[in-house]
Parts: sequence; structure tokens; C-alpha cells
Amino acid sequence: MSEKHRLTQSEIDGVQYRRAKLWQIILYACNGLVGMSVYSLIGLASYSASIGYGISTIIVGYILTGTRIFDAITDPMVAFLYDRINTKFGKLRIMLAGGFLIEAVALLAMFDFVSSKGFGTIVFILLYCLYVIGYTITNMTAQTIPALLSNDPKQRPVIGVWATAFNYLVPITLTIVLNVVLLPMFGGTYNQAFLSAACRICVLIGLIGIILVCIGVSEIDRPENFVGTGEKKEHLKIRDMIDVLRGNRPLQCYIISAASDKIAQQTASQSIVVTLMFGIVIGNMGLSTILNAIGMFPSIIFAILGAKYAGKYGSQKTIVVWTWISTVIAAVTILFFAVIDPSGIAVMLSPMMIIYVILTFALNGAKMCITTANTSFMADIIDYELDRSGRYVPAVVTGVYSLIDKIVSAFGATIAAGAVALIGYTTTMPQPGDACTSAVFWTAMALNFGMPILGWICTLIAMRFCHLDKAEMVKVQKRIQAKKESLERN
Repeated sequence: MSEKHRLTQSEIDGVQYRRAKLWQIILYACNGLVGMSVYSLIGLASYSASIGYGISTIIVGYILTGTRIFDAITDPMVAFLYDRINTKFGKLRIMLAGGFLIEAVALLAMFDFVSSKGFGTIVFILLYCLYVIGYTITNMTAQTIPALLSNDPKQRPVIGVWATAFNYLVPITLTIVLNVVLLPMFGGTYNQAFLSAACRICVLIGLIGIILVCIGVSEIDRPENFVGTGEKKEHLKIRDMIDVLRGNRPLQCYIISAASDKIAQQTASQSIVVTLMFGIVIGNMGLSTILNAIGMFPSIIFAILGAKYAGKYGSQKTIVVWTWISTVIAAVTILFFAVIDPSGIAVMLSPMMIIYVILTFALNGAKMCITTANTSFMADIIDYELDRSGRYVPAVVTGVYSLIDKIVSAFGATIAAGAVALIGYTTTMPQPGDACTSAVFWTAMALNFGMPILGWICTLIAMRFCHLDKAEMVKVQKRIQAKKESLERN
């Protein structure tokens, strides 16, 4: 008896889905080498501003907030650029490489070549703005790639698994390299020599990543893949962006969800907050970083499970379910820290360390599932807009989202700087080994766990008004396919 034929997702849904090759997905995920190496480096911007340009703590917070808002404003501009660039070398590769070149030059100048050379606030701001322009071009372009790679509802979450794995593992690895290996080589404190070395390492990793991504998108970087279902092709206008924001309800819900999560993430990722948590509350910067890194590896398994869940139940439901789980785990973690002596976590193989690792496994795993689903959900929203308006405008969808997301999350640096200023760090930065007062402890808890919980509550509320579930996405893909087939016949 012959083996029973296993139906493909295309046969099940009645839609001719396009699928990416595994090597394309992996090379696209190498964008994590670009984004996360820069992310790790820019987290040291507060120290660079203070050490290299003599800028006070509270002013640093205002500068980083202002440049974050500038970052948001550049997103819609990149959408117009994305719409107009069409060369024999493609659209994606030109924008990826060009954007990285701009940000690499800016970062090398900001952290190394110009830093500690007697320049002040104005030069720092100008270099930071130049970095923002390059980063925006690269990041916005990368966000449009998943929707181009595949529209198969089972494969889209897999793209998110690879992307999420890189986005988590790269900064964790770099944190170990920078704080455990590199920092002791320069005396154990943040200084100019350390910042210069860190910058060169991060930029080199980013360069390798951008080359790999460009190879990965070479087959899909063709003009025919950027057309809509309408009969006319017109250049993008401002009113088109307004129409997307006004008429795309799933995008509205996603903006509320992702922006509320991002401001919490941006705040917790600031170096001064990491120092509060690991260098002061736990009391061992290097060992705590290693424990946190070890806790990340099982989360890859969660990402695979989350992708399977999203493939079966849809991206929206996956976001809701794992947001609930993340909220509960974070609340338990706060309670755990409140009833123990946190310094016990730094004692190898102690009960406190084991419980901390388990909680870290669970929380990072749950967040991994959310991030994986977010990647596929954004691709769903891009296709929803194609169905709704007849225009394929991925950069507009990601640009409108990024505009609002970055304006909101811009306050992450200000919140972090303001919080540490309130507990006494007005002219200096927190350093490993400082006294762990009650104010320091609860500030660390609030910034690391309290703010994410508030963000997840916003996500749960927003998703109640979003109706882009798995069944609706099948209908969306069928309508898009029918419209394209009709256009080809005409």
C-alpha cells in the first residue's frame, strides 16, 4: 500500500503560496548580526556621551530622547525612498548596503575617531543623527523582507524563529564578549579605550551580517515582486500613508501592542539599567551576564514551539497566549527577588541561582514566542493592506508603525536616566559595586519587570479589537491571488 499523500498548506487552504528556501531564511536572519551588534553598541551611548563628550547624565537622557524622535521622523521619508529606488542591482540590496555604510561611519566617529578629542554636545548630536539616518534605511528595508520571502502561514513563523534566534543570541553573545572579556582588559570600568574597541568589534560583525543578508535576498530582489493588485502604479504620496494608518485596523492594534512593549524593552536595555540590575542588585556583573546568557539558549526551543503554535492557530492568537504567560512569569520574578537576598544568585549552583535560571528560561522563552509571532504578524498586516487598498507598500506599513513606535519608545532613555537621577545618580553613572539601597532595588525591579508587565497589559487590550486571525488571513490570501490572476488576464 502506498503511503498516504500529505497535503501541503496550499492544498489545504486552496491558495498557491510562495515559499522561501531554507538558506534564504537563514541568510535573511543574519540581519540580526547587523541590527543587534549596533543595538549592543548604541546601548553604550550614554557612556560615550559622558566620557567622550563631557555631557551630564540628565542631558544625555534628553539628547537620546530627541534623537529617537528624529529617528521616528525619518521612517516615513525612507518609505518614499523605498518606493522610488529601482535599479539593475535591485531595491533591497542597494538600501541595505547604503544604510549600513552611513551608520558604520557615524558609529566609528561617535565612539572612536572623534570621541575624547575635545568635541562637545553639538558634535555628538550630529553624529548620532547621522547614525539614525543609516540605521533607519537599513532597518526599515529589512522589515519588509519577510513578507517577500513567503506568504505560507506555516512558514512565516519559521522565518520569525530564525530572526528571533539571531536577535536574541547576538546581543547576549556580545554582552559576554564586551562585559566579561573586553571590559576587564581595560580596567573593569567604562572608558574611552573600551568604547573604541567595542565599536570596532560591533561594526565588523555588522559588516559581515549585511553581506550575508544581501546574498540571501538576491533572488527576490526583483521589480516584479514589488507590484500591487491595482491597474495603475503611482508614486507614493503623503495621503497614502495617512490612509494606511486610518484604514488598517490590524496595524493600529499592532502599533499599540508593539510600541508599549518597545518602550519597556528600550528602558530595560539601557546600560545604566543593566548595571543597576546585574552590577548592583545581584552584585556580580560578569557572572550575572553569563547566567542570563545561559538562560537564553532553551528559549530557542520555545521559539520553535511558538512557530508551530502560530502555524496552527495564527500569529494573533500566539501573541495573546504568550503575552499572558509572560505577564505571569514576570510578576513571579518580582516576588522572587523581593523575598530573597539577590546576591545569592551570584553563588554558583546555589538554590537562588537555580531558581533564577529557571525563571529566566521561562520568561525569555515566552518573550521569544511573542517576538516570533510578531515577525509573521507584521507580514500578515502587509498582505492585509495589499488586499485592502490594492497597493503593495511594505515600507509604508512598517514606516507608519515605526514612526509611532519610535516616538513612544523614545522616552525609554529619558525614563532610565530620570529614574537613576531620582535615586541619586545626577552627575555620575551607576557603576558595578555601588551600594544596593532599597531605592536602587525597587528601581531595578520597576524598570526590568514592572514596565514590561504594563506593556503586555496594553497588548492584551489592543488585540481584543484586532480580527486578523488565521481564518481571516486565508481569505485575504485568496482575494489577493484572485486579483492578481484577474490583472494578468487583462
